[in-house]
Amino acid sequence: MSENSPSLEAKAASVLVAEDNPAVREFITRALSSAGHKVTAAVDGQQALDILAREKFDVLVSDIVMPNVDGIALAMKATRLFPDLRVVMISGYAQERMRAHNLDALVHKIIAKPFSLEEICEAVKNVLPLHPTNA
Repeated sequence: MSENSPSLEAKAASVLVAEDNPAVREFITRALSSAGHKVTAAVDGQQALDILAREKFDVLVSDIVMPNVDGIALAMKATRLFPDLRVVMISGYAQERMRAHNLDALVHKIIAKPFSLEEICEAVKNVLPLHPTNA
């Protein structure tokens, strides 16, 4: 089912990925890039905040558990600065996913690890507004 060209026809978005695990970060970056999105990757929440200070994004995909600035703090700061930013959180920890669920106004989708290429691409597609800012 990876021959789905509709995902390439779907609205491309500018996506910031914040993930401290290099293999997971690369997996997400490749998956979203192959779906036609413009992807920038950050190694942790602090680097993501630094990137957000210089560039506008449609979607933030962030791990919840990261060093320096965790995903919850990142989501709170990022959405305060950019209220239209859509947030997808990922985590392998049930208790951390519950913390994110308490932020329903900020977090648009929560995905449990492990997830598939299709799941991460579908999550980003589903949180996009009808007209991404770079469309």
